[in-house]
Amino acid sequence: MKNQSTKAMIMSAGMGSRLEPLTLQVPKPLVRICNRPVMDILFENLANIGINDVICNTYYLAEQIIDRYKNNNLGINFNYIREPELSGTAGGLKKCQFFFDKGEDFIVLSADGLTNADIKKGIEVHKQSKTTATIGIKEVKQEEVYHYGVVVTDTDGIITEFQEKPKISEAKSNCINTGIYIFNYKIFNYIPENTFYDFAKDVFPKLLSNKQLNTFKINEYWNDIGTIEQYKNSTQDVFNDKCHFNHGTILNTPNGKYISESPIPKNTQFIGNSTIGKNCKIGEHVTIENSIIWDNVTINDNLRISNCIIASNEIITESINNQIIGKSTISYSI
Repeated sequence: MKNQSTKAMIMSAGMGSRLEPLTLQVPKPLVRICNRPVMDILFENLANIGINDVICNTYYLAEQIIDRYKNNNLGINFNYIREPELSGTAGGLKKCQFFFDKGEDFIVLSADGLTNADIKKGIEVHKQSKTTATIGIKEVKQEEVYHYGVVVTDTDGIITEFQEKPKISEAKSNCINTGIYIFNYKIFNYIPENTFYDFAKDVFPKLLSNKQLNTFKINEYWNDIGTIEQYKNSTQDVFNDKCHFNHGTILNTPNGKYISESPIPKNTQFIGNSTIGKNCKIGEHVTIENSIIWDNVTINDNLRISNCIIASNEIITESINNQIIGKSTISYSI
């Protein structure tokens, strides 16, 4: 990728509270989609386009992220900082300034974004625009805009306005901010040191007034897995062939499909689409319907698991429906 951006940052310090109880035991970047941590998928996507040098800001359960990636086989030279306290999206980037070279363009990604976006195309759009920042935007259904930060652009794609989670009737666009950013090193001029600073609230308004915020449209798959509902949807999207990355083989049964890294008894019944992690012990005559099961889970005989998410190391002794099980004693209704 000569004359292309060659470095990236993944924002990975957040606590992921909207994914509790799953994030009580793992940081959000290590939440699994079809048995793969979302950060694995982000790293592979970057390596596939020749971006190998990556830095992450870490804070919550940082050791798990560092341990997983300090020696990885994903084609990534993994670098990291530890933040003693959260400093905002832009504040976290500022602490990584040393990693980037003056005059260089680079990528910044959110750790909870699952996507097949053509980032290489975004880099080309950014370079042609000669702006300080380019944001990946995605068209969504009008009735969904209130979930997101809405982006309004002129005919050249330059951003003229942001609307943060507007009412459907007040939204001026159905294009939303995906958290995929391409910045020039000049971005650091807009971020003070040792200050809690946020892209949306603090940096982008300054860039907006200088017409330094460009966009590129993402026509490929994108979903934010930051909530339980979006997390479930992303898993279903893989089975429905909407999202693509390396994962285990999808196996078909008369009533459903599943991906599993554990042995499955022949009398297990699958309904809908489910995933099962490593070292799980599935009992006899178990029915699993549209569920996500992490590693080291035990499910006793003759149980039905329906529309559930079960975090690692749990023992299930009764049938459950529409539940999230995590940290042994915590059960959240979906």
